[in-house]
Amino acid sequence: MQDPVEVEELQRFVSNSKRLFVMTGAGISTESGIPDYRSEGVGLYARTDRRPVQHAEFVRSASARQRYWARNFVGWPQFSSHQPNQAHLVLRDWEKLGKLHWLVTQNVDALHTKAGSRRMTELHGCTHRVFCLACGDQILRSELQEHFEALNPTWKAEAFGVAPDGDVFLTDEQVRSFQVPACRKCGGILKPDVTFFGDTVSQEKVSFVHQRLAESDSMLVAGSSMQVYSGYRFALAAREKQLPIAVLNIGPTRTHLRKGRTPRGSCEIQCTRRGQQASHVSASPVPCIETISTYQETE
Repeated sequence: MQDPVEVEELQRFVSNSKRLFVMTGAGISTESGIPDYRSEGVGLYARTDRRPVQHAEFVRSASARQRYWARNFVGWPQFSSHQPNQAHLVLRDWEKLGKLHWLVTQNVDALHTKAGSRRMTELHGCTHRVFCLACGDQILRSELQEHFEALNPTWKAEAFGVAPDGDVFLTDEQVRSFQVPACRKCGGILKPDVTFFGDTVSQEKVSFVHQRLAESDSMLVAGSSMQVYSGYRFALAAREKQLPIAVLNIGPTRTHLRKGRTPRGSCEIQCTRRGQQASHVSASPVPCIETISTYQETE
């Protein structure tokens, strides 16, 4: 069981929060069946030497785009079928109750949207949308899947493992004949509406999120190692404002709580390992949330 003292500490933190700013990472979606990158032993980086596509590589290389979209095409039916878990639903309920002021997610899986969250920013975008790099036209990823099928009626490939961003592992031989459609409006390059590694989040979006943070009275980080600076910057800002901060994560977390002065009311909890059941955290009038077991690793 999780340390009851830590559970009580987190419960007190949520109870005392009136305008909670929440940041979620890949760890919140593992119970929905989506693997993460950094979990020790089971994350993508621990299991394979594969790395996500880089922004510059995708933009400049037609073969890189062919490889990306072939893998994404195979993985899309399963990835798009994932459903929200209890953590997503509880955060939605906190929003309805007025407890959650704003939600920022580093995930691109649309599970918060599926759960019904509305006061939310998808910091790194969403794989369920696609846009043209030339004219900016947007289409749904599900619509693009139909275009892929029309261009590749006889193409088939067997997947070797699934990655956190929804694609699968294929050999170079498998992707060589895959056809990639261009933008139907201008013939430009189509790209998922996500921030690839090596790219940056727009300053407009960052400024908007900073404003929501300035309106909040506390910050909860759930399921994120905070290794990506686009998310870590908000923890730094919260520390500067001396906001109480709670961190729920498995393994090391890059946070302001490790060094320097800790804002009063903050807490940091390392979640239990896979296979261990955890207590519930409740904060009246906020419904229960399976805080620890929800963020367990999955295969």
